[in-house]
Amino acid sequence: MPTAGTDGRQGVGAAAKTVAEHASALVRLELELAAMELKRKVVALGLGIAFGIAAALFLLFMLGFLFASIAAAFATTVSTWLALLITAGILFALAGLLVVLAVGRIRKGTPPIPQQAIREAKLTADALKGDGTRA
Repeated sequence: MPTAGTDGRQGVGAAAKTVAEHASALVRLELELAAMELKRKVVALGLGIAFGIAAALFLLFMLGFLFASIAAAFATTVSTWLALLITAGILFALAGLLVVLAVGRIRKGTPPIPQQAIREAKLTADALKGDGTRA
């Protein structure tokens, strides 16, 4: 029987509905916040990548001018064609060194299978299959 003190209170069903509506609104707001944050981070990441590419392009031009300067410095003591040939030889030697380093790293990284993680997973599976005692 409703009394004067309970007339303003909601029933359990109405309270559950209100809680569900509030939870739904909260989830929508959280998703909207996540989307806005993700968009902001993607824009920042895109700008960072663009600035990095621009910097790499300027570094490439800088290397060209650096090696042109080296060739010009050699040209003060030897003929121009020989200075350019010496500079090309230096570039060839640097490229060869980088190729050797690259091949070494590629061999070290192949095959790209996480062997240690696989071994640990097998040990964990064996431990779970066992009776829990140590041998």
